[in-house]
Amino acid sequence: MTFKRTNPLALAVLALLAERPMHPYEMAQTMRERHQEEVIKLNYGSLYTVVESLHRHELITASAVQKAGNRPERTVYAITEPGTAELHSWLRALIAEPAREYRQFEAGISMVGLLPPAEALEVVQRRSEAVGEQLTALAVLLERLAGMGLPQIAWIELDYRMAVLRAEREWLLWFTTATREGTVGGYDTWEERHR
Repeated sequence: MTFKRTNPLALAVLALLAERPMHPYEMAQTMRERHQEEVIKLNYGSLYTVVESLHRHELITASAVQKAGNRPERTVYAITEPGTAELHSWLRALIAEPAREYRQFEAGISMVGLLPPAEALEVVQRRSEAVGEQLTALAVLLERLAGMGLPQIAWIELDYRMAVLRAEREWLLWFTTATREGTVGGYDTWEERHR
């Protein structure tokens, strides 16, 4: 039975267990502390499903059971040797091999000509403002993480997201300017279609 690399949450679980054995609740807390839920969708139901799948594929193993006070027992998991090999192989593939990702914005902007130019300009400007707000919030978060003494490598994905958001904002500014000035390719036909 081959493990299918379909859920990034499974990758996160393997990575956390490569650090030290943990129970699922601790995994979720650690991901939240590190703001990993910004890049990997996290909810407890899917976390437990992922843990069960990794266990079934023998990529992790139950290493202990903890009982504290009146709390229910918690199973602590550890990564196995095949789990470490899978983690490293999966990371290499994710980083080295570009994959086609179907982004919602790209789908929407590919059909922007169906909106009248003035309306397209309005919605793109709203997106540009939202991206600007995201950049501001991310800059505050990065400053806070750096101030905590965490090395940049611990939150490098947030640096990457900042670069992507800056590039998107630059493109949005180009598009709004070109639309406002009527210099975007095909503008005359676009405007004529919506008269």
